[in-house]
Amino acid sequence: MSVPKSYIPANSNPTIEKFINCLMMQGKKSIARRSFWEAMAVMKTRTKEEPMDVFQKALLNVTPLIEVRPKRVGGAVYQVPTEVTPKRQQSLSMRWLIAAARERKGIPIAQKLALEFLDASNEQGAAFKKKEDVLRMAQANKAFAHLAK
Repeated sequence: MSVPKSYIPANSNPTIEKFINCLMMQGKKSIARRSFWEAMAVMKTRTKEEPMDVFQKALLNVTPLIEVRPKRVGGAVYQVPTEVTPKRQQSLSMRWLIAAARERKGIPIAQKLALEFLDASNEQGAAFKKKEDVLRMAQANKAFAHLAK
């Protein structure tokens, strides 16, 4: 179900709203929205690039193209590499960025998010490492690719 355009703030888009919804905890959407836009403000002070471009580049750099899924054959469970659907790519990249930001300790969430966006856009940071680990795991198990449906 898509949200009518009248409910989306003027300076937002569906990707941003989805990210804010993933960031939200215990139904506190206004806090999640404020944290996201504060992160954009922090990025504006730390880089010369446009914050939205950094956000989009971070999402793109963390987006997985392939993942491993467990498949039971006989008594053994194999990790089978499979392609990731576009919708799942987006949700995984958002989830990984938010989890990596939350793991950073000692600073407010807006700064954590800003730092993680900047790291991911430069192909660094915990979220980008997670994507690399998933890709490495898929490459290590490509011998089982014939088991995929």
